[in-house]
Amino acid sequence: MADPYSGHQEHSEAERVNPKIMKSAFVRELQPNQVVTTTFLVQTKDIRQKKTGEPYLSLQLCDRTGEVDAKMWDNVTEIMHTFERDDFVKVKGVPQVYQNRLQLNIHKMIKVDEREIDVRDYFPCSSRDPDEMFRELEEIIAGVANPHLRALLEAFFSDADIASRFRVAPAAKSIHHAYLGGLIEHVLSLCKLCRLVAPHYPDVDLDLLLTGAILHDIGKISELTYARSFGYSNEGQLLGHIAIGLRTLTSKIETVPGFPPDLRSLVEHMILSHHGELEFGSPKVPLFPEALLLHHLDNLDSKMECMRAFVDRDARLDGCWTGYCTALERVVLKKARYLEEEQPQAKAPKTDAVAANGSALPGTASPITQERRQPTDSPFAQKLQRALGKD
Repeated sequence: MADPYSGHQEHSEAERVNPKIMKSAFVRELQPNQVVTTTFLVQTKDIRQKKTGEPYLSLQLCDRTGEVDAKMWDNVTEIMHTFERDDFVKVKGVPQVYQNRLQLNIHKMIKVDEREIDVRDYFPCSSRDPDEMFRELEEIIAGVANPHLRALLEAFFSDADIASRFRVAPAAKSIHHAYLGGLIEHVLSLCKLCRLVAPHYPDVDLDLLLTGAILHDIGKISELTYARSFGYSNEGQLLGHIAIGLRTLTSKIETVPGFPPDLRSLVEHMILSHHGELEFGSPKVPLFPEALLLHHLDNLDSKMECMRAFVDRDARLDGCWTGYCTALERVVLKKARYLEEEQPQAKAPKTDAVAANGSALPGTASPITQERRQPTDSPFAQKLQRALGKD
């Protein structure tokens, strides 16, 4: 697979012989009621039935700028078994607004050979260069004063396979930093938070905290798959990244001569407890300061990125609120749109005789009293006035 991080490079001889299909429109460029012909990666595929019993396709299509729901209503039997999830397809259709979201109604669709497209157009990735991030990580490791912890971290990242996958892996399937390079970006962000917060607590060991930050999600390089849409490997489904990370830690510690057993237990505990609560998948809750601080900083960084990304990718077209975010268990305010919305016009000022709350100012009659004092020529009013002797 082509390097998803690479910039525009010289085309190889094979590429000149078999030119790539230029992607004509990205998800973020789709406009309602405008016919579009472009290519997407199939993220999900469902064959459903209309009320008539005929099949229709319900899809989620994506590229590096986002996802779009899509439906194909007609001529479905001819196409529905010609492609699968994680295939590339070329579609012709019309985006339309449905329930305040864009939905692509597909008229025609055909599977596209991977060799004909540029895969960099279809996978979201970090805006930062992976090699630059890895150099930053190496500088952090070089700055760890504890020789045992520094040797352990070097044992991890001198492993070419781990280093290569750590550059590319996402930090999650969908919740936070869910893009190529998301894991190392999350780890670097977490290290910055550690350096900012640890000095506030004199008893916190920064070397130990940084080690936990760098290694807490190391199992995700094997838990997640990311050759196409993000998912879980068989190992990831069976074990999860905490168990995988602990197993990898065991293998690497054994390569570090004289690693203290007590220190080993602390590092193991930080991996085991970084989710913070048993109901969130932690085999243990944090039981010492560095473990507790790692959990809260990890949670902070992931939640902030989750909120940012959810607002950025929200598909609702109108309004300053997103749809419901399951990960955050709330809707989220689109702050920029909220601040840009036109403020309601100021109400006309009250007259001098009426206070702001609608009551009469001292020495004046209220509007209601004035209205009641207006003369009237109705027969009932004339009879009432005569009865009161005011005729």
